[in-house]
Amino acid sequence: MRGWSLLLQVKKPLRILLDAGKLGNLLKTEGFLEQMNTMTVNKQTTKKILLLLVLATSVVCCGCQSTRAPAKPLIGITSVYSANNKSGSTTVDFAYVKAITETGGAPLILPTISKEEILIQYVEQLDGLVLVGGDDIPPSAYGQQPHETVKIMPNRRYNFERRLISLWLARGKPILGICLGMQFTNVVAGGSLIQDIPSQVGTTVKHRGYHHVTIEPKSSLTKILGAEQVYVYSNHHQAVKKVGKDLKIVARSKDGVAEAMERTDGKFGLFVQWHPEAGDDVEQRNAIYGALVRACAHKK
Repeated sequence: MRGWSLLLQVKKPLRILLDAGKLGNLLKTEGFLEQMNTMTVNKQTTKKILLLLVLATSVVCCGCQSTRAPAKPLIGITSVYSANNKSGSTTVDFAYVKAITETGGAPLILPTISKEEILIQYVEQLDGLVLVGGDDIPPSAYGQQPHETVKIMPNRRYNFERRLISLWLARGKPILGICLGMQFTNVVAGGSLIQDIPSQVGTTVKHRGYHHVTIEPKSSLTKILGAEQVYVYSNHHQAVKKVGKDLKIVARSKDGVAEAMERTDGKFGLFVQWHPEAGDDVEQRNAIYGALVRACAHKK
């Protein structure tokens, strides 16, 4: 009865594979199929059935794998931690998720975990990283006393993201820093910040809203956006001052404030002081986030 059951299960798939040329001349299948028609099943025949069933399964599985769409780059998105209840909360503006999804990436929100082994796992398994906006970095991180306008982020987020950025930069994987993400990367790389633009730079440019930015002609950002001047939406009161190691400023606003940075070591690292995911210019958003996704796909 076992042989009869196997006959019923394997004969049709084997015929389909044979007709499609999948089994080739590996076995003399034609004669074997004729033998199956006689319903004569002995010990030797049963062994042949089992062997062909294994081969047929392998061929079918390989065929399925060859037609499967390539996996999308897995891109981590940092999160905003708030100690607003007993256990705290982690939130992310969905605009970041949408920007990654609509440019071909697979977004993964990263909670502020303190365990080193989880941090290392993030760095090992993620293809790319987006650093989101939020409250201010402790000025003590770059050797200054806090300005009266500074609103310092929770220690939990600071400790997590500082370590994550450090590990990520060392690995050289693609990274996109947005607003605070640009500032945080600069501080981790040894740079410093202007703590309050209105009182320390001026109010010529309103950095909470839309304004123009001029980009260096030979920068990667100019190639990505296809322009040397762009109209951007921002929402910040701090900015890069002293530039950190392996970074360079590639864009500024009219008041001289740094608006974008890039890595100088040949790795994909783009940092913008504005929020392309929150502005009205979808083409600009897709160009910036799409550049990250393409860099991740190239690395896979």
